[in-house]
Amino acid sequence: MPTRQVHVRAPGKINVYLGVGARSDDGYHSLATVFQAVSLYEDVYASLADDFALEVAGDVDVSGVPLDDRNLAMRAAKLLAQTAGVTTGVHLRIRKGVPVAGGMGGGSADAAAALVACDALWGTDLGPRGLHDLAARLGADVPFALHGGTAVGTGRGDALTPALARGRFDWVLVLSDQGLSTPEVYGRLDRMRMHGDALADDPTELLEVPAAVLQALLAGDARDLAPVMLNDLEAAAVADRADLELALAAGVRMGALTGIVSGSGPTIAFLAEGPEAARSLQDELKATGREALHVHGPVPGARIIE
Repeated sequence: MPTRQVHVRAPGKINVYLGVGARSDDGYHSLATVFQAVSLYEDVYASLADDFALEVAGDVDVSGVPLDDRNLAMRAAKLLAQTAGVTTGVHLRIRKGVPVAGGMGGGSADAAAALVACDALWGTDLGPRGLHDLAARLGADVPFALHGGTAVGTGRGDALTPALARGRFDWVLVLSDQGLSTPEVYGRLDRMRMHGDALADDPTELLEVPAAVLQALLAGDARDLAPVMLNDLEAAAVADRADLELALAAGVRMGALTGIVSGSGPTIAFLAEGPEAARSLQDELKATGREALHVHGPVPGARIIE
């Protein structure tokens, strides 16, 4: 018999490496990226209902989160119902811990959690492969939110290969009150490249994650990882945001091994040498009035809590 409520938790992510290819005719960009799931979470509670409904609350500003079919979690639930022939509905309650429009895949985590929760709630039993296939139809980051850990993403980012990452990596996130639109950031990168902007590297035909990145993750060595981290979107994200450039410089000056814009931004991820260094960096950043969080990775993907 279907259960009455399911609670699923899914993590946000950092793009440790993000190479962006040229824009293709379908509007998407080819990617070579390394995702790492970190200890900042979205909680989704799914309850049986006659129709589909969604409510959102959280530790972050949720005023811009849609409550209709523009929301990935709602689309995930309806896609699963359509695929599995489910005729009942679901009430989804989301508690957000990942910044909205912050480049950390919070919406994708919601979608992944909704898939896992509704699959258990309705007893559809699609299994990992079936859920992965649905996740890939919803967005490039959704499959990774299902699996978590550390993974290489190619294609649109949804073709995943697990990457062995030993030990723990400590990050300090600097949050921003003002989000960034992912499509707008990609569009700005295209325009910068078209006009030969020196800050935006031209796309390479050979789009792959450098071996040095994977070796540093395998060794579990933050000092080796720091100099090989890259985000092709960073130039476009900071183009009109002087505050991001100032924050990046401040974090490195305060002892971070390196700093990078997470995904399409505006969240900044600073890599620290270890937990103690991360806590010290967090305190120093907070002292300057910035909102800073200490997280670690890798952590598991979407999983049932109860």
